[in-house]
Amino acid sequence: MIEFFFDCSSPWTYLAFHNIQPLARELGAEITWKPFLVGGVFNTVNRSQYEARERPVPAKQTYMYKDLADWSRLAGIKIKMPPTLFPVNSVKAMRGCLWVQPQGKLIPFATAVFEAYWSDDQDISQDAVLTKICERVGIDPQQFLAGIGEQSIKDQLKANTDEAIQRGAFGSPTIYVDKTDMYFGNDRLPLIREALMRKKSAA
Repeated sequence: MIEFFFDCSSPWTYLAFHNIQPLARELGAEITWKPFLVGGVFNTVNRSQYEARERPVPAKQTYMYKDLADWSRLAGIKIKMPPTLFPVNSVKAMRGCLWVQPQGKLIPFATAVFEAYWSDDQDISQDAVLTKICERVGIDPQQFLAGIGEQSIKDQLKANTDEAIQRGAFGSPTIYVDKTDMYFGNDRLPLIREALMRKKSAA
């Protein structure tokens, strides 16, 4: 089993979200999607992330943009850094992932959120943008906006964030194989593949 803790505000998470799905299908692994708030993780265990944003290393930042372009080209998806909206408040979008999950709409909804923010420079914190996303994937916008305000949804998002921290997460995406085997980031997917194949061969 794969557990995928994610926040749509991360471009590397977009890549991993996209890339892990065919990997899981190929190897017959089930994915449990765990929306959480990476900002809550940073605030609790990884405040150095904020310092890195305030005082970036120019050479490292230049390489990061190249690395992101290389990975997005390989994945066949469009990713560009939002010129004015980074970082974005993803609270409503991540509550939305939880609200649509029982309806079987998490993957199309989250995909549309990733595309809106990382491909089209749309502010996913805004109700108008989320309304368009809902209409695109067949979700009633009024029910959605009411639903993401429910206390149970707010509590679940906090619970997922707290759980990730307790289990060792420090960013997004954080991925677990069989509960205890943790991996961080899109570039760890080859290691996840190897872990899944090793477990299949041992079964």
